[in-house]
Amino acid sequence: QPNKQFPLPYTLSLSLRLSADDVPPYFKTEPVPSQLHLERNRLVLTCMAEGSWPLEFKWIHNDTEITRFSLEYRYLIPSLDRSHAGFYRCIVRNRVGALLQRRTEVQVAYMGSFEEGERTQAVSQGEGAVIPAPHIRCFPQPQVTWFRDGRKIPPSSRIAITLDNTLVILSTVAPDAGRYYVQAVNDKNGENKTGQPITLSVENVGGPADPIAPTIVIPPRNTSVISGTSEITMECVANARPLIKLSISWKKDGVPVSSGLSDFNRRLTVLSPVVSDSGFYECEAVLRSSSVPSVSAGAYLHVLGNTHAYESEEVFELVCAVVHLYFTCSCCASLTGIAPNITAGPSDSTVIDGMSVILHCETSGAPRPAITWQKGERVLASGSVQLPRFTLLESGSLLISPSHISDVGTYTCMASNSRGIDEASADLVVWARTRITNPPQDQSVIKGTKATMTCGVTHDPSVSVRFVWEKDGQVIIPQSLPRLRLDVNGTLHISQTWSGDIGTYTCRVTSVGGNDSRSAHLRVRQLPHAPENPSAVLSTTEKRAINLTWAKPFDGNSPLIRYILEVSENNAPWTVLLASIEPESAAVTVNGLIPARSYQFRLCAVNDVGKGQFSKETDRVSLPEEPPSAPPQNVIASGRTNQSIMIQWQPPPESHQNGILRGYIIRYRLTGLPVDIQYKNISNPDVTNLLLEDLIIWTNYEIEVAAYNGAGLGVYSHKVTEWTLQGVPTIAPGNVKAEPVNSTTIRFTWTAPNPQFINGINQGYKLLAWEPGKEDEMTIVTVRPNFQDSVHVGHITGLKKFSEYFTSVLCFTTPGDGPRSAPRRQRTHEDTPGAVGHLSFTEILDTSLKVSWRDPNEKNGVLTGYRISWEEYNRTNTRVTHYLPNVTLEYRVTGLTALTTYTIEVAGMTSKGQGQLSSSTISSGVPPELPGPPTNLAISNIGPRSVTLQFKPGYDGKTSISRWQVEAQVGVTGENEDWVMVHQLANEPDARSLEVSGLNPYTFYRFRMRQVNIVGTSPPSQPSRKIQTLQAPPDMAPANVTLRTASETSLWLRWVPLPEWEYNGNPDSVGYRVQYSRTGAQSKALLHIIADRLEREFTIEDLEEWTEYEVRVQAINGIGAGPWSQPVRGRTRESVPSCGPTNVSAFATTSSSILVRWFEVPEPDRNGLILGYKVVYKEKDSDSPLQFWTVEGNASHSVQLTGLGKYVLYEIQVLAFTRIGDGRPSSPSILERTLDDVPGPPVVILFPEVRTTSVRLIWQPPSQPNGIILAYQITYRLNSTNSNTATFDVLNSSARQYTVTGLRPESVYVFRIRAQTRKGWGEAAEALVVTTEKRARPQPTSRPTVPQENVQARSVLLSWEPGSDGLSPVRYYTVQVRELPEKSWTVHSASVSHESSSYIVDRLKPFTSYQFRVKATNDIGDSDYSEESEAITTLQDAPDESPTILTVTPHTTTSVLICWQVSEQDVSLIALTCFSIFVITEKEGTIKLVVKCQPCMEEKTALCDFCSSVDLTKHKRYEIRMSVYNAVGEGPTSSPQEVFVGEAVPTAPPQNVVIQSATATQFDVTWDPPPLETQNGDIQGYKIFFWEYQRKNETEKLRTLFLPEGGVKLKNLTGYTTYMISVAAFNAAGDGPRSLPTRGRTQQAAPSAPSFIHFSELTTTSVNVSWGEPVFPNGILEGYRLIYEPCMPVDGVSKIVTVDVKGNAPLWLKIKDLADGVTYNFRIRAKTFTYGPEVEANITTGPGEGAPGPPGEPFISRYGSALTIHWTNGDPGRAPITRYVIEARPSDEGLWDILIKDIPKEVTSYTFNMDILKQGVSYDFRVIGVNDYGYGSPSQPSPSISAQKVSPFYEEWWFLVVVALVGLIFILLLVFILIIRGQSKKYAKKSDSKMVSLDESRFPALELNNRRLSVKNSFCRKNGVYTRSVDFSLSEMQPLILWIDPGNLLTSSFLKIEIVEVILSQPLILSLFLNHQGSDSEYEVEPNRQKTHSFVNHYISDPTYYNSWRSRTPTPSHLAPGSRAPIAGFSSFV
Repeated sequence: QPNKQFPLPYTLSLSLRLSADDVPPYFKTEPVPSQLHLERNRLVLTCMAEGSWPLEFKWIHNDTEITRFSLEYRYLIPSLDRSHAGFYRCIVRNRVGALLQRRTEVQVAYMGSFEEGERTQAVSQGEGAVIPAPHIRCFPQPQVTWFRDGRKIPPSSRIAITLDNTLVILSTVAPDAGRYYVQAVNDKNGENKTGQPITLSVENVGGPADPIAPTIVIPPRNTSVISGTSEITMECVANARPLIKLSISWKKDGVPVSSGLSDFNRRLTVLSPVVSDSGFYECEAVLRSSSVPSVSAGAYLHVLGNTHAYESEEVFELVCAVVHLYFTCSCCASLTGIAPNITAGPSDSTVIDGMSVILHCETSGAPRPAITWQKGERVLASGSVQLPRFTLLESGSLLISPSHISDVGTYTCMASNSRGIDEASADLVVWARTRITNPPQDQSVIKGTKATMTCGVTHDPSVSVRFVWEKDGQVIIPQSLPRLRLDVNGTLHISQTWSGDIGTYTCRVTSVGGNDSRSAHLRVRQLPHAPENPSAVLSTTEKRAINLTWAKPFDGNSPLIRYILEVSENNAPWTVLLASIEPESAAVTVNGLIPARSYQFRLCAVNDVGKGQFSKETDRVSLPEEPPSAPPQNVIASGRTNQSIMIQWQPPPESHQNGILRGYIIRYRLTGLPVDIQYKNISNPDVTNLLLEDLIIWTNYEIEVAAYNGAGLGVYSHKVTEWTLQGVPTIAPGNVKAEPVNSTTIRFTWTAPNPQFINGINQGYKLLAWEPGKEDEMTIVTVRPNFQDSVHVGHITGLKKFSEYFTSVLCFTTPGDGPRSAPRRQRTHEDTPGAVGHLSFTEILDTSLKVSWRDPNEKNGVLTGYRISWEEYNRTNTRVTHYLPNVTLEYRVTGLTALTTYTIEVAGMTSKGQGQLSSSTISSGVPPELPGPPTNLAISNIGPRSVTLQFKPGYDGKTSISRWQVEAQVGVTGENEDWVMVHQLANEPDARSLEVSGLNPYTFYRFRMRQVNIVGTSPPSQPSRKIQTLQAPPDMAPANVTLRTASETSLWLRWVPLPEWEYNGNPDSVGYRVQYSRTGAQSKALLHIIADRLEREFTIEDLEEWTEYEVRVQAINGIGAGPWSQPVRGRTRESVPSCGPTNVSAFATTSSSILVRWFEVPEPDRNGLILGYKVVYKEKDSDSPLQFWTVEGNASHSVQLTGLGKYVLYEIQVLAFTRIGDGRPSSPSILERTLDDVPGPPVVILFPEVRTTSVRLIWQPPSQPNGIILAYQITYRLNSTNSNTATFDVLNSSARQYTVTGLRPESVYVFRIRAQTRKGWGEAAEALVVTTEKRARPQPTSRPTVPQENVQARSVLLSWEPGSDGLSPVRYYTVQVRELPEKSWTVHSASVSHESSSYIVDRLKPFTSYQFRVKATNDIGDSDYSEESEAITTLQDAPDESPTILTVTPHTTTSVLICWQVSEQDVSLIALTCFSIFVITEKEGTIKLVVKCQPCMEEKTALCDFCSSVDLTKHKRYEIRMSVYNAVGEGPTSSPQEVFVGEAVPTAPPQNVVIQSATATQFDVTWDPPPLETQNGDIQGYKIFFWEYQRKNETEKLRTLFLPEGGVKLKNLTGYTTYMISVAAFNAAGDGPRSLPTRGRTQQAAPSAPSFIHFSELTTTSVNVSWGEPVFPNGILEGYRLIYEPCMPVDGVSKIVTVDVKGNAPLWLKIKDLADGVTYNFRIRAKTFTYGPEVEANITTGPGEGAPGPPGEPFISRYGSALTIHWTNGDPGRAPITRYVIEARPSDEGLWDILIKDIPKEVTSYTFNMDILKQGVSYDFRVIGVNDYGYGSPSQPSPSISAQKVSPFYEEWWFLVVVALVGLIFILLLVFILIIRGQSKKYAKKSDSKMVSLDESRFPALELNNRRLSVKNSFCRKNGVYTRSVDFSLSEMQPLILWIDPGNLLTSSFLKIEIVEVILSQPLILSLFLNHQGSDSEYEVEPNRQKTHSFVNHYISDPTYYNSWRSRTPTPSHLAPGSRAPIAGFSSFV
């Protein structure tokens, strides 16, 4: 029954008591628990059993019979598929019994396809996107990798990849949209599949990035695991926004868990879980710093106990027959056993270190014996023990892999079972492997030098090694050649190398400890041979050309780079003609040769060794002679005389003479005339000038020159034209006549000379006149020629009157003047004389005076006498005239009238009449006085530089005004400016206006005038208004313009800005315009405008490198531009080339070299001197860094790149470099591939499937294919056999795997794979494999070590010992490195050869600590990392980078301060030695300075800054370079920085800064210049920094003074403010240090306006006014002035009220005399020593819109001393009523005032005590509602009610009579006293107002009452306005004292009230009430207040005695502080 089920999981053994020789079945080997195979592979299952024959076998699959019993012990599956997976076991039986085998699991590795197609998925922005991985059927589970747009997606804080490979993108944003796909890899069969793309779109993009509450995207899952599992992981993925604030924590059963968290706390890993780890695990997501609630999710973890499910091999006794088996028993049978027996024991073995060795131990016995291997007492391997590297095989043998030196010893195999023990031993010897550790290297040596081929070997000390060197496969015998020497250590020395030494050298090392070999190629280079058979012949196709040919020479084993062709012209020294002829060429045509010259050529070849020998010279070849092909050069003609022209020239260029010159031909003729050409022949070729003589005067000639040689005449030059020089006229003008026209003019007439005698161009005539004896003071007038008229006319004017002159006329041309006409003597006409001199008056009496004068300076003729006249001022009919002789110079005028003003005039006389009058006015008997000032100055016609002043003359001082003077304040900013004289006008006594010129444009002026008479100068007039002249363009250019080189593309321009007074316009519009252009270029000049008027420098950018520029500067303003400065020139700095060389080409010469060629960089792009070239190359599409090949010098334009990768495509560019640095590389890149070669070894050889008899290996193509791979060859053999027994197979190029069957079980095989290109088979890759199914991951290597002698600055040699390879040989090692301290591990190399036990770790940093670790990788996987090595510190090295020069600034005039920065890496190096090297390159040479690093004292802006001062020579330009060095060496130099030494900023501040406060807004600041030795040049000006004390940041300002003056006026300051002032000097180099701040305070000024004005408690008749202090008090505040008035007249009256408040408090006032519904204007200003500006505001009295209406008319009920006021509610307005207010007033028309406030809104009545009222006074009351809109309309007044209680005695009639009589007497007495007092002060000046004392700490209130009183004497008429101003003081009239709180009364405080009424329609009576008003809170009244009563109260309270002015009684003593005194108008009146 084949399908019979056998569910038993145990091995069943049945045996019967049969013959003693019968053996029951037993298994020789048991199957492995599981085995993995690939789909479609062949599977053979064996049932290895023994026992008495015959044995029968049956196979079961998943407990189902799949075969019947048969003799076949194997089960074959020809082609596996996934359905064959499952559990297999066999049953074996014989006649003795049956046995059930342990089952084995067969796993089939396969990979299907992804089952899902392309899909899309959407997510809202900010939410988490969950993208499940597409499903794929695969075993084992594939490794899944997510990709997006071709890039791998690694997990991160935003990306999570779950355990089931789901991709989660958290807090999605718009860039997350895209195409995602997965790639699945089956690491068992090597297959990989890529899924269909999943398109993710992000929605709601662009919305607000609001926070998103946490959500659990992937919650934990319930998990069960068996105890003993290595680890279990639970995961929890949460989303929120912002994600950075999301925090995930874990709890187990409510207890926080902190260990095992990873992946941003998204995963919790429990290592080696036990039962106690079971529980509820919960993850919680919290958004930090947010109020959103957290979210959590959890799952259960169940850890099950270890249920030892095992397969027992116990033997059961069967009591009854076993069904279905072969035998049936009827009685009990007992089981028997066999003692163990070692049938094949271990044998003594020797193994090489690192190799594998198997110690055999085959046994028999039943039960099967247990095998234990021991070394001494140490158990190495058994059924329960497994040490690393020691593996117990199924056969019982011990595999040691790899073996170590320490494995030497005796090994014992012990077999045991229940029947006994057997053992066997063997010795193992381990030799250290012999290996080449220092192999020979490929070398390229120059012929004749020594080559050294190393072959360093490590080997076992007990093993001898033998070195054998081979060359190209032939063994070398060093003893046979003296040039060869073989050292004991295997090094081969080859001296005197030559071409016969070229070849491949192989070092073979043989020993019993192993063999090894390494090869290297030796190339011997030498100079190339000389080209052979050079030949030169004339070209038959081209003129002036020679064809040159040669044979290619031997290249010296190095590819030729170029040929050099030299030429000898006419036996001259050899010179290079062509420096770079292509190496492939064998012929060249030399063009451009010169006729009639002989040439000889020679060549040499050049390779990378150098330049070879020159070939022999060619035969000399001569070119035939030709006529000169170019004319003579630089032909110049110049007229020497008026009959000769000098011709000068230079020979034709030598290259165009085409032979020996024989002479020159000059031809010339008259220009434009048909005349013959004349020739001159010069037969001497050395003569290059000719003077053409006997030419015509002033005639134009055209001239040409040509050279000739033996072949003929050459080319004529271009025509040059030249005139013979002009001559001077040879005759004078004819018919010259001269006659005087008037007293100052002479008229000339003449005729022109004959034109033929002018001898040139008639330029005009000169009229000459000179006084006799003064010919050197000749007057000359030039007259242009008049070609129309025959007679010429001219005049000489401006001659002296009545003077003799000689006259003449001449004609002139350009060369000079012709002869003069004959001189003629003339005299100008007589004229009236000038004014007499020094007119003065003396001996002034009532009726006479004496007049004196002097002769006129200009007599203008013969003086005949003087005329004197006088007349009364402005009365011409009184004139008296006298004529005096010419000798009289004084005259006494008599007959004058006393005290009368006269005008006296004196004039000289000639025959022409009376001369100019000199006049003056004088009062008889009254000497003249100083005049008075002019008045009524007015200004008009304001221009940029002039204004017109109109004025009214002042008092003339009783004499005439002789001169007017105008003074001005310039730049007016205050009243105290200095006055300077700007204009004067003389001898215009009647002037009423004058024009003032010479002013500065756009300048403020204030003018005043003085008038001057014969006595002196008047006082100044009143100043005019301030005016500002109009703008005009600037008048001057910026000064001191200098130009310096700033950089390669910029120039630094500096100038001195215009002074302020030269702006000529609005300062905000003043700037500068810079014009610059290339020197000598015709291109348009460029402009740049600088808007800052104070700017002193500008950097001109974007210029051409290494180019000279011309620069000019001009000032500009809003009107126009000023003049240009003188041009300055400067050159930009040398730079790097701006483009690469042209025509770059490349071609491969070998498999590892490329020849690169190029042309020069174009001239405009060189930007300096080309010092060489660099070839830049790298592999195309690789990440490798760029490599550079430098070619020094600019003559070589090709280079051979060697050492390149084989068959690699390179990108190649070429760049040029200057001393500044590298230029741009050529573009585009040139692509060239090296030639192919044999390939390198294949890589990544792995054996994913290994069986006992078969293996499958996979590999990757060689990393260096060196060509196209054509095939692969696989060779394999047993490791114990030689290579002759190897089996090989050849595969096609696409093969990547290979399966080998029929192998020997439990054996070590060697596999070799190599690839083939068209060049042949390459190097083979070798790998070992053990045919066993018990493979495991390798063990870690030993702890890596680094011997100190192998530590370098940038590399170390790392060594280690391999660990056990787990029966799968190591394929490669991975080396990781960590930089200390605390940096992460990084992979340095993941492809270290498996044969290596050492590795050079390079790319390290110098002087840095590192640790290292290693791991091994075999076919199964990676080992753990080894233990970390000890910390190793690399050695120091020279610095890698140059320092960066930050600044180079002049420190003094002979030194510079250099600040620099070093790289972070070099900082540590400097910390050790701390030294830098400065290389300062001067134009004359190089100076090298060693300077110790000094930290920069300024604030650091970089990582590490240093600075140092260097002394240099003054007035020189330097170039600064720097390099850093340490104890190891010097680093590279930095880029150069240029600096000019000789200019430096001042190093000391100005001295002795003094501040003088001039006004409230001005300081006069003076200082002394810095000490001379610290000025470092001429001081160009000063900068004055000033700021308010303790407010520097907010208020600091700068005033720049562009003059080296020692003082300045700082204006527009804030009054009464403390300022700090600091001064700094500057020169052309920059600003010096500031002086220490000096303190000063301005004087007091008018304050600013109060900061605010505010109104409160506005009713229909009153308001509280408050205000704030001025923001700028500008002094000590003395008080305030409040003025208010209605905006429109009230009842025809406009009343202005002024209130002065002394002191700076109070700051509010209660106004109670307003009219309802009227708008008032309030103005307040503060006062220091004067008043400042006002702040004003308008307020309209109530009721306002929306306020409540009037309540109902109140009525009053009286209950004893209490009054109750009743009212009804009115209209509440637009808002509910919030409270009520009660106002009261005396019934005799007093002012309303608030009595009760804050009455609750719910009540309609209020009761109060009459004690708060004034006794005996009748009052009216009214009620006002209040809401949010304000106070409403008041109710109607209540009926009057008296506060009278009881009538006292003084109300009786008799007492009234007595009081009346006493009052009458008192009044009469008072009137009498006043009358007497008034008489005594009749002429005393009345004050405008009286002052009422007021307490500063209380609040005044002003009450105005329009009572109709008599105004007879109360008002005085003034300009139609009635004013009343009354002053009250505390010391005058006691009844008029205003009540003030006695405790706060201060006599120093005053309140001034001025009331002004404009009478518009009817007279009004004004009554003034003053009353103190407390705060609103003071209305609360003390209920127990005592009543105060007196007879005074009675009479004053009576309305019949009620006056407008009342005094108040003092506040009762029992009134509590803070409570309110009785309200004004009530019981407080006395």
